[in-house]
Amino acid sequence: MLRLPAFAFVTLLAVLASEAAAQGVVVAPHAVYLDHRTRSASVTLYNPGADPAEVTISSLYGYPVTDSLGHFTLFVPDSVEAAMPSATGWIEAFPRRMTLAPLQRQLVRLLARPPQGLPDGEYWSRIMISAKGGVVQVAGADSAAIQIGLSLEVRTIIPLIYRKGTLGTGIGLSGLRAAPVGDSLQVRVRLDRQGTAAYVGTAKGTLLSSTGATVATFQQPVAVYYDAEPVFTIPIAGKPAGSYRLRMELNGERTDIPTELLLKSVPVRDSIEVTIP
Repeated sequence: MLRLPAFAFVTLLAVLASEAAAQGVVVAPHAVYLDHRTRSASVTLYNPGADPAEVTISSLYGYPVTDSLGHFTLFVPDSVEAAMPSATGWIEAFPRRMTLAPLQRQLVRLLARPPQGLPDGEYWSRIMISAKGGVVQVAGADSAAIQIGLSLEVRTIIPLIYRKGTLGTGIGLSGLRAAPVGDSLQVRVRLDRQGTAAYVGTAKGTLLSSTGATVATFQQPVAVYYDAEPVFTIPIAGKPAGSYRLRMELNGERTDIPTELLLKSVPVRDSIEVTIP
């Protein structure tokens, strides 16, 4: 079992992120959707760096979950069981390996070959784009005649969703609570996925004063494949002590995913009174 940060699906190996960021390839879109009718899609890779990048495309099965602290992480099981809604075994990428010259773009075609008699439903995979290129020189060598460098590898992981049949989704919101932690208000809530597909949407929070004025907000994209209990934060530094009302809403809208790819869902809302000491 492997867990990775769910909203930072980019891992930088052997270097600091600030040094390696320019060495990775830019991937678009950030999520891939396929259906049983078309069974194909594509992603575009772009090398913005000054060095060639050796790129490898692979796939793995995983989905976001929340840990004990309420942070979203990517859960990757040790093995894929037959009952799991995995598409990983029948998604192919063309090409799978390539070398991108500086400033070069490359279209990668993704093709689904589902098994015969695949039941209706939603199936998941993750596409991993691994890019190697460039060397970071390591300072501190004792001889001017010796140069030490670290090879760079940047991995970008994006979700792939395969849909067959008529699907629906929704979200249940319960257990809303909040407590001041440092200069923020920590908000926890239980999210229960409903329907036959993962819920993809946006969580919004608004902190209101006793007069109804908005004093702070937060907005965060969420993807709930199974039930989750995430944590959100609202900045409260400098806010006067007293009673406030926290309003929470989840809706099926996303600014980073085309509307036609999102399943329709009914917005859900809740609110509680909170006290800032």
